[in-house]
Amino acid sequence: LAPFPWEPAGRAVGLLGSRLPLAAMFADRTVAGAEVESLWRSARSARCEAKSCQTGKILTVEAAVQSHTSQDARVQTDQSKDAVQDFQQEVQVDYASLLSFLQRVEDAVIKELNKNWKSRAFDGFEVNWTDQNETVLCLHTLSYPEAQDQNLQVTSLSWNATGSVLACSYGRLDGGDWSTEKSYVCTWNLDRRGLNPQRPDLVVDVPSSVMCVAFHPSQPALIAGGLFSGELVVWDTSRTEDPVIWRTGMTDDTHTDPVYQVDWLPDAEHRNHHRLLSVSTDGKILVWREERGGRLVLAQGFAVVAQQVPRSAQLQKLAWGEAAVGVTSLSFSHFDPCVFIVGVEGGYSLKCSMAAETPALHRTGSSVPLRAPAELTFSPHGGPVYSVSCSPFHRQVLPLHTGAVRWTQNLFLSCGTDGQVHVHSTLQTQPLLSLQLSQKYLFCVRWSPLRPLLFAAASGEGNCHKRPCLTGAVHLFDFEKSLQKPALSLKQGAGERPVHCVEFNTKQTRLLAAGDAAGTVRVWQLSSDFTEQGPREMNHLEQLASETVD
Repeated sequence: LAPFPWEPAGRAVGLLGSRLPLAAMFADRTVAGAEVESLWRSARSARCEAKSCQTGKILTVEAAVQSHTSQDARVQTDQSKDAVQDFQQEVQVDYASLLSFLQRVEDAVIKELNKNWKSRAFDGFEVNWTDQNETVLCLHTLSYPEAQDQNLQVTSLSWNATGSVLACSYGRLDGGDWSTEKSYVCTWNLDRRGLNPQRPDLVVDVPSSVMCVAFHPSQPALIAGGLFSGELVVWDTSRTEDPVIWRTGMTDDTHTDPVYQVDWLPDAEHRNHHRLLSVSTDGKILVWREERGGRLVLAQGFAVVAQQVPRSAQLQKLAWGEAAVGVTSLSFSHFDPCVFIVGVEGGYSLKCSMAAETPALHRTGSSVPLRAPAELTFSPHGGPVYSVSCSPFHRQVLPLHTGAVRWTQNLFLSCGTDGQVHVHSTLQTQPLLSLQLSQKYLFCVRWSPLRPLLFAAASGEGNCHKRPCLTGAVHLFDFEKSLQKPALSLKQGAGERPVHCVEFNTKQTRLLAAGDAAGTVRVWQLSSDFTEQGPREMNHLEQLASETVD
């Protein structure tokens, strides 16, 4: 015990307050602290170490996951020159034995080659290295809002010489006041970046309804148009100020009815020049040439008159023999530039010739004599014919009385207000096939430029879930798949608006354009099924053309 502060050093006070001698008390000294190891803590620490949430140190050992040494195992061979020489020395050819072997098998090999040569197993087979596109897609929906605000309809379509620009004419096929109604010709360049489907690249204002348009076959900027007034106009789309470069004006030679079709014809007198052909329901087929001053002058003309067709085809109330028969459509042979087919209001299709010399008895004040071109009349539709199209594939050799032969167009299509498509041969009056595609009008039919057995038809009626509906449609008919029903019907849009026109693109061959009465143009991308010719398709076309009707 430590001494009290008031006690002298060396003495201490006892517990009972008595004073004891120093020897009997504890001596003053510093003693080291005693340490007693806790068995409890040691045991608990051991238990915590065994059952702790944190693991103890993990020992790792290098087990040669990555090798310490590398060795060339010749993954890529690299022979030495000596090895190559050794290999070449080892190759020895016994040419005598080889010759003996070839002589022994010669007859057997030639026999098999001849057998394969006569085999027809791979007839028509062509390797296709392009990607297959199995769906038909709508790439563009084009329109001109100002024309739609006037309730104008798409009356005609045409692709230019490059296949990149599409021209559309706006007007009316259901009548209208041609003297006051304004209309338009619009173009879209589908290859241009930033294409605006509702803003055409070019808009031409026309004072009369435009019934048809046609791009020049080699000059991409020239467009010809036929008007409701009977006039013809040619525009140059490269001129932004005044695109009109030629026109017929209103003369005695001008059509007196709407012009429903225009075509560019090669000029036989001037190489690389073209003349313009027009077709009208006044019964006249006129050929025009350009003159100085921007005038189109009549070069030659034809008139389809009642004396050349059955009486039932006459629609003009004139004396029989001098009555004009309204012409609605025309298609030239792809093999004979003198032969063409026309469709007339009376429901007939006529085979005609540019070389005809018979004068027409049609009384007109024409500046050139008109000739009667019809040579053969085909079995009629149940109403006016609206469109005809000659096959670009089929032709036939006909012997002439002189002993020579000539190629002739054989197959063509026609359609009309009876909803039927007729497949005709020019060698007989009855159709080879009559296809009821619609209960409504068929306004246009076009033979495919790629597939001999494929054509497209523009209708006022489509097919909705395998049942007829009133929405206009484009029917793709493939004779290789069926002779009775379309392979595919493309719905043009909502509402009861017919499709008036359809055009294949002969340059960008997967594109198909269709225009309707709602003022809308749709550009479709066709699948490979509709653009690639089958191995025996030409043979099937020959079989179809060879059929005869009793």
